[in-house]
Amino acid sequence: MKLLSLALLALFAGDAFAQQSPVSSIRVSGDAQVSAKPDRVEIDIGVKTRADKSQEAAAQNARQVEAVLAAVKKVAGPTARYQTVNYTLTPSYRYQNGQEAGITGYSAANIVQVTLDDLNRISNVIDAASQAGANDVRGIQFTLRDQDAVRAEALRKAAARARADADVLAAALGLKVVRVLSVEVNGAPRVPMMRTLSMAAPAAAKVDTPVESGTLEVAADVTLTVEVAAK
Repeated sequence: MKLLSLALLALFAGDAFAQQSPVSSIRVSGDAQVSAKPDRVEIDIGVKTRADKSQEAAAQNARQVEAVLAAVKKVAGPTARYQTVNYTLTPSYRYQNGQEAGITGYSAANIVQVTLDDLNRISNVIDAASQAGANDVRGIQFTLRDQDAVRAEALRKAAARARADADVLAAALGLKVVRVLSVEVNGAPRVPMMRTLSMAAPAAAKVDTPVESGTLEVAADVTLTVEVAAK
């Protein structure tokens, strides 16, 4: 008797499912772009030295980096942050007829990343570093301190555009939007880091180094699937 009851329940459930009408839907995509002014910069400042012996190259590099950091800290402000991002100590070889003929010396390179939240200090930092002995500025990267707020704004605008397009399409077809069935974000909106070209820092700067931060463009793309019905 119990088995019969279960069988009848399954039969009734199957009939009810089969009688359900298919859902009519519209699928639309919306994109948006938000412009933001960078408020953080990362400057990679490097020192390269060369000497006959590895210890001499390393010691000379350490002294020069110490002088560069001391000069930078005087103009970078109290909120600046410093991090060594690369250090190498490598031999230099002399080649004759394509064959390695021996070591001619050693090269040491130390790159320190300086992070500033005050973009007005960029030129001062670069010039102070170059005058103190930095001879390799690897690049300047602009970004944002509060990236989540910009991402959220781009998503809101993209979603609103997709919903507006869905309403327009439904109305044009004599339908109305009943509800949103699904939302898809086509690639997470990402705040780009605008990077300048690498350049060799001059030994002495007579004028302030011009640096323009520009703007960052954050894009978002959202796809909505909405249920529609007759008005």
